[in-house]
Amino acid sequence: MVFSVILVALAASATAEPVITRNQGVLKGLFGPKTNSCAGSTRQSCKDGETDGTCCFEAPGGLLMQSQFWDINPATGPEDSWTIQGLFSDNCDGTFDSHCDPSRAYRDITSLLSNAGENATLDYMKDYWQDIRGDHERFWQREWEVHGTCMSTFKAECFPGPRGSEAVAYFKTIVSLFKTLPTYDFLRGAGIEPSSSKKYRLSDIQAALREGVGGFDVQVSCKGPQLRTVAYYFNLIGGPTDGKWVPVDAMEKGHCPSNVSYSPKVF
Repeated sequence: MVFSVILVALAASATAEPVITRNQGVLKGLFGPKTNSCAGSTRQSCKDGETDGTCCFEAPGGLLMQSQFWDINPATGPEDSWTIQGLFSDNCDGTFDSHCDPSRAYRDITSLLSNAGENATLDYMKDYWQDIRGDHERFWQREWEVHGTCMSTFKAECFPGPRGSEAVAYFKTIVSLFKTLPTYDFLRGAGIEPSSSKKYRLSDIQAALREGVGGFDVQVSCKGPQLRTVAYYFNLIGGPTDGKWVPVDAMEKGHCPSNVSYSPKVF
């Protein structure tokens, strides 16, 4: 099932609801323009060897990976949806940076989102971005501290405003991106649904996900025989909120046996 139609994204404000357009897999405008718009940028991350990042050019971590979980026991999220792991930036060569700015290791993600009026984003995260041990706030804090602080396009100066505005944009971006990548629906469209007894060929799972994102390889990983994570890879043209997310083949295919279990969640 190729998503070639216009996909509705998270509203940028109370009065406007922008859309995401997908053209041959390219996503444009995750939640509309921001104050320091990068709409005129044309440089694509990972393409020219440039390592100096700006608000409108992601570097050195220009290979972006949106990863999702299928947690079954204990289960997280709705029974008919995968859940968010996070957004990671790779230095285009298999290496990555982490914990890049301790001064912005915010410990109040819930408050930052709420104070910014992003209650819809926060409510969505509570349902679709869950910690397997139930400590969702700590999970969010870690994702921002480890990965978000290393992205040049999410530096504080890129989002003028109250303290933590760049972190608010980070979480809102990930939620919007996740909504365009409905892994459960990609698989269901190919007849692959959770089953306590049936196994599926890994090649069929890979093919279904590849079709879903317009012909690009998706990383698929397992824990033993059980399907566990998928990851979608992108380069970025411009900024993360109003630029273009360009799908690319996964750097790694992941590790799974040739026949995979896709068990239902246990609540």
